This record gives sequence, structure tokens and C-alpha cells, in this order.
Amino acid sequence: QVQLVESGGGLVQAGGSLSLSCAVSGSVFAVKAMGWYRQIPGKQRERVARIVASGATNYADSVKGRFTISRDNAKNTWYLQMTSLKHEDTGVYYCNTPLYPTAWGQGTQVTVSS
Repeated sequence: QVQLVESGGGLVQAGGSLSLSCAVSGSVFAVKAMGWYRQIPGKQRERVARIVASGATNYADSVKGRFTISRDNAKNTWYLQMTSLKHEDTGVYYCNTPLYPTAWGQGTQVTVSS
């Protein structure tokens, strides 16, 4: 199993930037892929970014060109760099690995003021 701890959220003005972190513990060597998800109240959780074992990434259309997912294997930490933030990016952000799809952290709140 793995434990995921998200951090780095906060309040930012539209146009600003935030960098989220996802610290992984437990069976870290088995984790080769990760996704970042966003949940807005009243809506289903949606994936906004994904990185796979090869390093290939893909992004939701709504964040393409503004968000970047990356990883630091030495630190067992995965990141989501968010730039040019918009009010509609507001939500709780979670990381999740397909290897352990039921393992969710507490999330980190991102609030973008317009």
C-alpha cells in the first residue's frame, strides 16, 4: 500500500502560480505513474494531469499549457506546477496512482480569487 500526502495549496490571485506536492510513502518503488485530480463542490472529481512510467504526460484541455506534472524519484515526491491560475481552477487537489486506485490523501485546497 501507499500513503499520499498533498500539500502546497493556498489562496492566490488569478494569474498567479502555485506548486503542489504529493509525498508518497509505503510501497514507493512500485509507484511509477501518478495523476493529479481536482474536485469542485457539486462536481465529480476530474483528472487534470497524469505522468506515466516513461515520463510521458497528458493534461486536461482546461489546464494544458498552464500546468506541469513532474516527479522527483529521490524524494518520492510528485509535483503539479500551476501557472496562470484562473478562478475556475479553484478546488481540492488530490494525487492518486493507478497502482493503488483506492489510496487517496486528504487533498490540498486551491482557491483562486478573481
